[in-house]
Parts: sequence; structure tokens; C-alpha cells
Amino acid sequence: MPLTPELVTAKGEVAARLGEFDLSFAPDDEPWFTIDGIESPRQIGSDGSGGAFVLLPSQNVLYVSSEGRAGIIAGSFEAFIQLVIARPYWLDILKFSAGGDLAEMRRAADALEATRDDEDDINEARDEIRGALGLSDAGDPVGALYEAVAASDAIVRATDGSPFTTLFNRFSIDNNRMLRNAAA
Repeated sequence: MPLTPELVTAKGEVAARLGEFDLSFAPDDEPWFTIDGIESPRQIGSDGSGGAFVLLPSQNVLYVSSEGRAGIIAGSFEAFIQLVIARPYWLDILKFSAGGDLAEMRRAADALEATRDDEDDINEARDEIRGALGLSDAGDPVGALYEAVAASDAIVRATDGSPFTTLFNRFSIDNNRMLRNAAA
């Protein structure tokens, strides 16, 4: 049986543990964006920065940031959960992607993982969630994230009609002293 938002929310303890990864399954009440070609987007959750997660009819998962950036981040709901578990800082990986360079994204992921001070708690939560949902290890979550964002063709618009930009940002970890040092 495929993993669905309903299955995850039915397992309250799993949904609560995913909260540790900045994922809430409480969608916004008021729509603040539109998606070209989709009449009623199905928002399945949000993050602490005001971003929204949307399950598209194609079953891709779209992320819409509160800062005017949007893109598909996973090819399925299960791939989305795998990404959130394996790389909870996935949005920072995109921030430090140097405009969408996979090698820079991998450098950013390694540096971000090295700076975690809650490694034991995160690894425990990862194991618990994977076990409760019957998930295997994610494999290459950074590569999958890159592929999803690079192929993203969803056009998201603010309520005034202006289009959102890509999730790839221009920074690299070299722009951040702490991450640059962690990568050294």
C-alpha cells in the first residue's frame, strides 16, 4: 500500500515525530497562492517558516515558500517523507545550491549534517519513523531533490498573479563561514 498523508496522520506518534523535522500536517486555512492548471490545490502540510506542502494530482509534492519561491521537491509522498527524514535541512541545501549545482548541494548537505548538535536525537527519530512506516533508507535524497527541483514545471503564483521563482538559490556554503569551516 502506498504511503499517504492520511496514513501518516492516522499514526499520531509518527506525525508528532515528523514535527521534530519541521513538518506539520495542518494546512493553512486561507489559500495564499495559486498553481496554474490546478483548480483546488491539496495542501497537505506546512513548515515553521510559513511554507506550504502541496500534493499535486500527479502525486508529486510541491513546496511553496512564503518568500516567493516554489518547486516540486519529491516525485511522491513517500519520497517526500524520505527526504524530510534523511535531510531535514533540505531547504538549506537548496539555499546553498549555487544556482542548482548538484555537487554544491552535496557539499551543503555534508556541511549541514556536520553542524548538527542533536545527531543522536535525529537518528533516533529517523529510525523510529522509518520503522513505524516500513520505509527503507532513502538512498540518495540529495540527488532525488536535485532531480525533482530541476524538472519542476509547476507555475505557482502569488495572489497578485506574479510568478514564484525556483527553489534553487545562488549561494554556496562558501558564502557561510560556519558551513565553509564544517566542510573543510
